[in-house]
Amino acid sequence: MSKQTYRVCFCFRRRFRLTVSEAPEEIKKLFEQYSENGFMIVDGLQRFLVEVQKEEKATREDAQNIIDSVKHFNRKGLNLEAFFKYLFGDINPPLASIGVHHDMNAPLSHYFIHTGHNSYLTGNQLSSDCSDVPIINALKRGVRVIELDIWPNSTKDNVDVLHGRTLTTPVELIKCLRSIKEYAFVASEYPVVITLEDHLTPDLQAKVAEIVTQTFGDILFSPGSECLQEFPSPESLKKRIIISTKPPKEYLEAKEVKDKENESRKGKVGDEEAWGKEVRDLNEADDKDDEDEDDEEDLDDEDKPQAPEYKGLIAIHAGKPKGGLGECLKVDPDKVRRLSMSEQQLEKAAVTHGKEIVWFTQRNILRVYPKGTRVTSSNYNPLIGWMHGAQMVAFNMQGYGRSLWLMHGMFKANGGCGYLKKPYFLLNPNEVFDPRVELPVKKILKVTVYMGEGWYYDFHHTHFDTYSPPDFYARVGIAGVPVDSVMKKTKTLEDNWVPSWNEEFEFPLTVPELALLRIEVHEYDMSEKDDFGGQTCLPISELRSGIRAVPLNSRKGDKYNAVKLLMRFEFVNP
Repeated sequence: MSKQTYRVCFCFRRRFRLTVSEAPEEIKKLFEQYSENGFMIVDGLQRFLVEVQKEEKATREDAQNIIDSVKHFNRKGLNLEAFFKYLFGDINPPLASIGVHHDMNAPLSHYFIHTGHNSYLTGNQLSSDCSDVPIINALKRGVRVIELDIWPNSTKDNVDVLHGRTLTTPVELIKCLRSIKEYAFVASEYPVVITLEDHLTPDLQAKVAEIVTQTFGDILFSPGSECLQEFPSPESLKKRIIISTKPPKEYLEAKEVKDKENESRKGKVGDEEAWGKEVRDLNEADDKDDEDEDDEEDLDDEDKPQAPEYKGLIAIHAGKPKGGLGECLKVDPDKVRRLSMSEQQLEKAAVTHGKEIVWFTQRNILRVYPKGTRVTSSNYNPLIGWMHGAQMVAFNMQGYGRSLWLMHGMFKANGGCGYLKKPYFLLNPNEVFDPRVELPVKKILKVTVYMGEGWYYDFHHTHFDTYSPPDFYARVGIAGVPVDSVMKKTKTLEDNWVPSWNEEFEFPLTVPELALLRIEVHEYDMSEKDDFGGQTCLPISELRSGIRAVPLNSRKGDKYNAVKLLMRFEFVNP
């Protein structure tokens, strides 16, 4: 095809949206089955909603509303073009729009919580600027745990937020706190936890206590200096700010810190694939040693000099007891606490203490954070935390890639409020879940990828190929416990802006409660890396059966204006 011919074809395509001729054959057959004389009237559409879309409570009124919503068509019913428009429309999403529906009255330890790591960094972990902007962006996305590293400023008379012993430029603590107050409850009314990495002298701790108290006032939850016997519920803490940190310790002058801590963070900053590295299989060992820069101090630090007013702010006490892993995971019936582990520490602990970790997280909070060598602000497979009951799987929200897509997908559930009630098997005190045991298949998810459209609206016509239409393929799979995790691929369709794959895949699920459906589209490039064409992750727990329009997102997780796939989801018993 010549360049001129291609431009003419492209312009012709842009003037028209999807036509009936592009509808998959199965869609045409379903229309014939539920229509009369070329129209799907209210009764036929209601039957379609119940029988195909599995919307058992769908009424004639629901069907009429759909007919009314498809503009410029006959109000009596849908012809094939209107039916196709409805299926591919925004009124037919893959997830149910039911808002917050989990029980929110259990202790905080019963929930997965949307958690950030080094929330103030704008880029990499070594030299990027510190700012309140990424904190604001995280809160707008529904993140409920914000981490701040607090240090004395250059004159030792005030407090800055920065990644210590690096070249990151500081931002004032007060600026971060004011932004948290302003944006904390924009996306969700459920509590925001501020985890503090404290490197302060007692006098500056007292200053922080004053700043925090004056900034947040009555919305600050302060139970006093004693550890809680049980965590309150998200419902009881609506629109409250919670402080979590380890018991205060003496500030150590930076000059006393060995240079090796800085060296340990210096890793090769290599180029990732255009859409991020593949999520690492949890069965793959990661044996590299790692210095964990925000590893917690012993609980005995409580005996060191501290400002009492600062200690009184701490609602969720953090720290590690002295001794080995067994001591760390001991459950105290009289008090609850927060324990932190790096991703590597958790992976190693899970080999020998998997059930003990799950038992610990039934009452206490486990925070997992990225290893220190992730200098590019990349992330890890979050399932390692979730399958062991870890509530706070802390992620670099400013780093893009497949792992972060999973995080975005997981917290689309429960109305995007940032709190997800953990499955009962992680909370059952009588039979503690063993993450290493392979379970029988509970259900099978059948996924049909019919077709996609919208790239010619959201991308420049030469974005994928200069002289010809793109060659798209789709990747579909599951992120979950290791035995459930898999990715599959459609055929590549050459020279087509509206690819019709019409391929079906089956995914057996042993733990559907923790499973995410991964969807990606790429454009095949014979001479270079394949181009990115969109992605999304959907929580299986809220996936709607039936034929659905699935919007795709950019690498950053922002929804495209027009790019979407037409897919079918069916759940069957094994």
